[in-house]
Amino acid sequence: MRQRTDGGRWSVERLTVLYDAQCSLCVHLRHWLMNQRQLVPLDLVPADSAEAHRRFPGLDHAGTLEEITVIGDRGQVYRSTSAWIVCLWALAEHRPKAHWLTTPAGRPFARATVLAAAKYRSLTAEPCRADGVVSQWAFGRCSASAQRQTIHAEVER
Repeated sequence: MRQRTDGGRWSVERLTVLYDAQCSLCVHLRHWLMNQRQLVPLDLVPADSAEAHRRFPGLDHAGTLEEITVIGDRGQVYRSTSAWIVCLWALAEHRPKAHWLTTPAGRPFARATVLAAAKYRSLTAEPCRADGVVSQWAFGRCSASAQRQTIHAEVER
């Protein structure tokens, strides 16, 4: 049974982390999260997968490929920096750091870390290929501009 916390809120008993299964950094962090002692159980589900659609039919699944998304067992949705912080909060050894990252002093550090990870991800992603045309890869799929470039290249042929 769920316990009420001091603030009158219900406690979180489980979190679902949606991660990009085509991203090597994301998969590495998934394994890291799985190997940590969890105070709150984490279910790690590939973003935009059949399982993600089954669990969360009303969610913007395309958006879950663009940034990490965590869903709480009471329907809370955390994205980007907040999602990383709540993942750390769920881990025994990292909960104190997660609390610090929510402070005015810690929040810029958390944001900079998420931006650095996004930059790394964009630099290490495989390029998109359509009929021999190499396009920009972004967030687990060809970006909209890359898709438009590929379509224009095909129309011009």
